[in-house]
Amino acid sequence: MLSSWLLAARPATLWAGVAPVLVAGALAARDEVFSWPHFLVTLVAATAIQVGVNFANDVADAAKGADTSERIGPARAVASGLITARQMWVGIGIAFAVAAAGGIYLISVAGPVIAVIGIASIIAALGYTNGPSPYGYRGLGEAFVFVFFGLVATVGARYVFDRTAPIEAWLAGVVMGLLATAILLANNVRDIETDAAAGKETLVVKVGRRGGVAIYSAAVAGAYAVIVLATLSGWLPLLALLSLVTVPLAVPLVRTIRTETTGPPLIGVLKGTARLQLLVALALSAAILLDHAL
Repeated sequence: MLSSWLLAARPATLWAGVAPVLVAGALAARDEVFSWPHFLVTLVAATAIQVGVNFANDVADAAKGADTSERIGPARAVASGLITARQMWVGIGIAFAVAAAGGIYLISVAGPVIAVIGIASIIAALGYTNGPSPYGYRGLGEAFVFVFFGLVATVGARYVFDRTAPIEAWLAGVVMGLLATAILLANNVRDIETDAAAGKETLVVKVGRRGGVAIYSAAVAGAYAVIVLATLSGWLPLLALLSLVTVPLAVPLVRTIRTETTGPPLIGVLKGTARLQLLVALALSAAILLDHAL
């Protein structure tokens, strides 16, 4: 049973929730306002929200027929019968309860803005694939991911330390948002046939495989472009350019998604993009901390 819940949590994608918090923590340390309790609680809450999102997607896609035996990729827990829909909703409640518990602490130290962020994040998470008109089925999933797993996650995580939202956090949020969006695009390029058959009109279904691949490539390239521009503008330290050492890891991902249409290679792109986001976050964080130390 535990393995079924781990499968439903989609651990390969959870780095999208961790990465923004790492960068925000580094920015707080640079500004000498870092707090380990704030950092750890934010990390747990962000991860819990993402687990809740993944659980909600699992149960909703099963109900709407988007996860069939024709789908490429790992089995989905509810669609394959490993977990019942009722059990999954209990899991969703637990995940969001954990996030809410962390949110109560963060509200006590950072004020009501955190309550707004938390409530909006949970509502957006549930509306992604659930409800009468889920926006994930109308090509708006990428916008949700960019905003909530990029801007909101990074700026919000920075805000909890001293109730400020410096421009560097917004720029880092754009980088994290583009890479998190690329993760979703990789997923939706892989699932384009089964999504279209189930009436799930993701952005990739709307623009076609070639268009989805082009947007994926632009998102990855755009993340690096923002780092370079922010560094040259002086908003990020010169050492932030060290994050470009991850470019050789990005190139084969772009090449693969452009040339492959079968399951295993595209699954590799999805997992590789999640790892890429984590590595870019670690590189940016290390650069920020090293610049401060020097």
